[in-house]
Amino acid sequence: MSPYVPLVTSARGSRTPRRTVVVVSLTMIAVLVVVAVAGAVRLQTEATPVLHAQRVLPSIVRFPGGDLRPVWPTEGEAAAAVPGIGTVGASGGEAPLPIASVAKVMTAYLTLRAYPIAAGQRGFRVKISAGDVADYQQRVSESQSTVPVAKGEVLDEAQLLEALLIPSANNIAALLANYVAGSQAAFVARMNATAQSLGMTHTTYTDPSGFTASTVSTAADQVRLAEVAMQEPELAHIVRMRAVTLPVAGTVSNYDELAGEDGFVGIKTGSDSEAGGCFVFANRRVIDGHPVTVYGAVLGQDAGVSSTDVIVGAALDAAEALADSVADAIHVRAVLPKGTAIAYVTNAAGSRVVVRTSAPLTQLGWDGLHYPVSVTLLPLGTTLTAGQRVGTVTLGGTHPVSVPAVAGSTMPSLSLSYRLSHLL
Repeated sequence: MSPYVPLVTSARGSRTPRRTVVVVSLTMIAVLVVVAVAGAVRLQTEATPVLHAQRVLPSIVRFPGGDLRPVWPTEGEAAAAVPGIGTVGASGGEAPLPIASVAKVMTAYLTLRAYPIAAGQRGFRVKISAGDVADYQQRVSESQSTVPVAKGEVLDEAQLLEALLIPSANNIAALLANYVAGSQAAFVARMNATAQSLGMTHTTYTDPSGFTASTVSTAADQVRLAEVAMQEPELAHIVRMRAVTLPVAGTVSNYDELAGEDGFVGIKTGSDSEAGGCFVFANRRVIDGHPVTVYGAVLGQDAGVSSTDVIVGAALDAAEALADSVADAIHVRAVLPKGTAIAYVTNAAGSRVVVRTSAPLTQLGWDGLHYPVSVTLLPLGTTLTAGQRVGTVTLGGTHPVSVPAVAGSTMPSLSLSYRLSHLL
């Protein structure tokens, strides 16, 4: 019988599986620690994406209210504009109409452009010739608007312009044309060239006085000329005079009976049966502390009527109603109230902060008028706090105004979950 041999299990062999598990576990823990540390380091050192701003305010905004409704005349043509604010519009179409003595605005303007009158001066001097007297007498026989002249009479430039613009003397228009350009034909050519340069594309001059019905224009063209002509100080001074005194003619009154009344400061009437009553005007007001000038023109009032008083009166009445309606509609108002949304600022996670005007932007205007708006945004960083300046908002108009644009709230920080999801 074989001796009994006990079965012995090796101690080294029995510990091998347990040790392997421990080593693997420790290795995994070490890897996780490294990953966690690396992640933490990256969370601390990774550059946070900069914020992004997007404008939401339109480039054109509207003066609050309805629409301006000027009191246009029921016949003929009319137009109006307020420099620095905008063009009111026009009525009656754009067909060129006879303008009668309104043409003398261009004659006076070109005279002063050729021979400016310095402050305190009287300009050039002209001695009336026998030919000038004969021209005057011929025009009287044709029932034209004139002022008496006598051979040997001396008139300076200021007096000639007064005779041209106040009693509306056709004979003085011819005299000035000959003096300035050498002939009436040359002067008329200069009138038309100047009209084209001013953008008066519907205007044709055929004589310096407007006596011929072929001298035509539109209300809008004459408003454009009035704005330019009134920049000549001597012209602006003369057209607001109610009367002038001339050596031979004596004291003569202005056909513009509104001059000096209710803000009217000129500039010229015109009338005949074909043209009807015409009036180009400038009306100055102070509105909410702001000086404004309403320029306007009415043409073709009571056309066909022979009475000068009637047709000129109709033109003055139409102009007064138009000027009042425009001036009464002008006021100062907040076009962009405080807190108007200007832009949105977003972060990488999609959180959004509204950028708003820090104060109201007010402007002088009328209901329905449009204004340009510009927005300048500053470079953004990674954070944004409530009230922080983000840019500048500028509202155009008579006098452009600007206010800061500021953040309406604080931008939330990027969450830990967002950061962890963007580690890789």
